[in-house]
Order: sequence, then C-alpha cells, then structure tokens
Amino acid sequence: MSQAFLPFSRPSISRAAIDEVVACLESGWITTGPRVKKFEDALQAYLGAPHVLALANATAGLHLALLALDLQPGDEVITTPMTFAATLNMIVLAGGTPVLVDVEPHTYNMDVARVTAAITSRTRALLPVHFAGLPVDLDPLYALAAKHGLRVLEDAAHAIGTEYKGKRIGAFGDMQVFSFHPNKNMTTGEGGCLTLRDDKLAERMALLRFHGMDREAWNRFGKSGNQHYEIIAPGFKYNMMDIQAALGLHQLPALEGFIHRRTELAQRYQKELVSWPQWDLPQAPAFAHRHAWHLYTPLINPEAAGMDRDAFMAGMKARNIGTGLHYRAVHLYPYYRERFGFKRGDFPNAETISDRIVSLPLFPDLSDADQARTIAAMQDLFKKGH
Repeated sequence: MSQAFLPFSRPSISRAAIDEVVACLESGWITTGPRVKKFEDALQAYLGAPHVLALANATAGLHLALLALDLQPGDEVITTPMTFAATLNMIVLAGGTPVLVDVEPHTYNMDVARVTAAITSRTRALLPVHFAGLPVDLDPLYALAAKHGLRVLEDAAHAIGTEYKGKRIGAFGDMQVFSFHPNKNMTTGEGGCLTLRDDKLAERMALLRFHGMDREAWNRFGKSGNQHYEIIAPGFKYNMMDIQAALGLHQLPALEGFIHRRTELAQRYQKELVSWPQWDLPQAPAFAHRHAWHLYTPLINPEAAGMDRDAFMAGMKARNIGTGLHYRAVHLYPYYRERFGFKRGDFPNAETISDRIVSLPLFPDLSDADQARTIAAMQDLFKKGH
C-alpha cells in the first residue's frame, strides 16, 4: 500500500486554538472585537512595534501602506521580481509604477547594490521582500532611503520571527507587512498585520481599514457603545475577525517553537543535500541574522538531475510527496510584460531562480521519518532520471 500524500506545507493547530475558535463562535461576537484587540497587543509585544493593525490579509496591508504614499501617476516604487504577485499588484492598484532590480543569486533577496542605479526623481519608496524568511540587508537600504528622502515598506509576509543583526523584523524601520496565511510560520486562516511607527499615519490606516469610520462595530454595539459614527475618509473593509484572532492568540505563543522546528528541518536538508549535484542550496548572507525558514527552496540543476523543475515536481507528486513553486518571477507574467514592457533577459538572476526553484516539504509537524521519506523519494527519482 502506498503511503499517504505528504503536503509541502500544513498548519499546526493546537486543541487550545480550536477550543478558542469554538468559544468565539459561541460568544456571539465573531467579527472584529476584543480578541482582535488582544491579538494586536500580543503582536505589538512580540514584534516591538509602536503600532500594529491586524488585517484581513497581508495584501490589504500592502495596499494601505502604499496608499499612505499618496502616489501620483508616474511615481515609482522599487521592488524585486522574486515575490508573489500581490507585491506588484498593490503598487499598481495604489497608483504607482513598479521598478524592479535583480536579486542576489544565492539568497534570492533584492540586491541592494543595484538599487542606487534604479532610483530616479520619480522614486517614492523602496519595497524589499524578505524572501522565505531571510532578511534583506536593511542597513544600506535604509541609508539609501534616508539619502534620497524615500519611504521603506518591508514586505515581511514570510518573515514573522525573522531577525536582522539581533533585532526582530518589525521592531525598527519604517513600515512592515506580515502574513498569517495557512502556509506561513503562524496562521489565522487568512490574515495579516501592518506595523508602523508614525502616529498620524497609524491613525489614518486604522480609519482606512474599516470604511473610514471613526469607531468600529464592537465600539458601537456593546452596552456602553454609541450607535453614531462619522466617516472621516472613504475606506475599505480590511478588518480582521475575532474568529481569526482566536487562532492567532494561540499561534503567536507557539511561534518560537515553530521556527525552532523549521530550522532543524531546514538544517537537515542542508546537511543531507550539500553533496548532491542535482541541487544548488540556499546560502546565508554574511551579516548576523535569524532565518525564520518559511520555505526551504533549493534550485534544481536540470543537467545533473536529468529533468527540469516541473518534471521533478511531477515525479515527486507521483511518489505522494507535495512540493511548491515559490515563485515564478513576476515580470514574466503577461500583465507585467504587456503593461510595463518587461521581458525575459531583464533580470537574469531572478529568471534563473524562477526556472529552477522548488519548495520542499517544511512545516513544524513534519516528522523526521517524513523528511527521510522525502529525501528517499528524491534519490529514487533522480536515479530514474538518468
């Protein structure tokens, strides 16, 4: 009998978290309310950020943060082609033009050395992405931003728990957006948060996340509430629900343990695969950091493997092992090619990574036996590829 399908990712949900969700449902208050406020306070304490806004998803956080820039037609935001499409989508929807710089070939992060050449008189912000939980080299990036009077918005969707030079991402800098999607290091089902330091900006973003109202429902419908409210600005419906926060209240205390286990598994992959000619493995930068290991993403060597990345993924699936593709370089998608004139050859490092990258199974509940099974399946597949 074949073994059950092993997914590349699976959330770790405790019985206490499930009970909290049930208690939330039974309470009669399931949308934004006291659990969201408690979760925001817990995130603020963990991240060390002055302001934390819990949101329906990380994409909403990107949108709100980019709207704060008040982009005008032709204004530019510099980012990376190695990211999920939401990063560029939100730049466009906020009225900006994405300008891309190539990535470092071994970390897959924005090559900060290339950013200066991309800055123009229309540049308004720098938008680095901490790929797979590995921090971008932020000191020189923030130095560039200060020199040119630019905002920095960190796409930290992969990076809850990531550290840069002894400081947690979110504890310093300008603005950060985190994701709590089910395949991230912690989850609220869907969900995310925006962290920032500017008091006035935080107040405005809080308005924009819920219709522009000066008070949310749980401040109006309770016994001590008042039904009247004012619309201060046209806003969105980007609020997190208490149902989501009920999960988050138990996920956040478990996060350090989740990262510890992910690190163990990633280091085992690094140790076991280092001598395999079929793989180029992720490499660490020289600066001090803590990798949160949201993903483990080696690059396949098609000639040595006897197959390309897509054939490898199909072969693993046939062996009941799930893999992921994170990500295809965004500039290769039709919309971005046609709208902005990007083409293959513009960002060769990103394109090489995009063609060869694959995510191997990595999640806290992945057992040593399941990881060994994954490695054995790769051995078998590569033998059959030649």
